[in-house]
Amino acid sequence: MSNEFGQYLRKRREELLKGSPDFTVRKVAGRLGIQPSYVSKVERCEVPPPSEATILRWAEELGEDPDVLLALAGKVSAELRDVIVKRPKVFAQLLRELKDAPDHALLRVVREVRDGKW
Repeated sequence: MSNEFGQYLRKRREELLKGSPDFTVRKVAGRLGIQPSYVSKVERCEVPPPSEATILRWAEELGEDPDVLLALAGKVSAELRDVIVKRPKVFAQLLRELKDAPDHALLRVVREVRDGKW
């Protein structure tokens, strides 16, 4: 179970609750289509993170980056999985090479790829 995932969700929901009464456990659960007790259990890290589909809805509800929430839950989106599966050797090597690189170096690589500067 990912404690970081549940703790992150709870902290974010409580931050939003300070600005709006629409972010109680009960109201968030209702909009997500899940039981309030389940939201509470996830936030208290008593159950494993939910499915990708539920995490994506949760991300939208809280205004969070879905890839960040999926990562905190120990998951990768189906979209990214499909990208990796098409060229597993290349992406595995890329990730291993970049795992210890500083953020500024990673952002430079992203910009170069996005801008087509090879």
